[in-house]
Amino acid sequence: MRVVLDASALLAYLRAEPGSEAVDGVLRSALITSVNWAEVLQKSLSAGVEAKGLRQELQSLGLAVEPFSAGDADTAALLWPQTRNLGLSLADRACLSLALRLNLPVLTCDCLWAELNLPLRIELLR
Repeated sequence: MRVVLDASALLAYLRAEPGSEAVDGVLRSALITSVNWAEVLQKSLSAGVEAKGLRQELQSLGLAVEPFSAGDADTAALLWPQTRNLGLSLADRACLSLALRLNLPVLTCDCLWAELNLPLRIELLR
């Protein structure tokens, strides 16, 4: 099953946190935006994780890093009015933009996303 991963989902996988098994089951066909990849890498580095080769390792398992397009940027900006009350970040909206563009479900650990009223499937990992 093709899915879009939020940074929180990929971080749960990398840290073997609750929800990691669900990510493991879809990693071979999962996508993540380049914006969310930057977030994963930054948080990994801040936790002292050696990040050299991490993207290549995950890509060898099937993860695809999808470029953040100008159209995705437009969508992310247009999502702001309906998501600001939940405090969604630009990276969150980048993830949602990719899922909307490709009509794919999203995996996230962010429980607030369950309150979103968007034309896509959001799967909470916890």
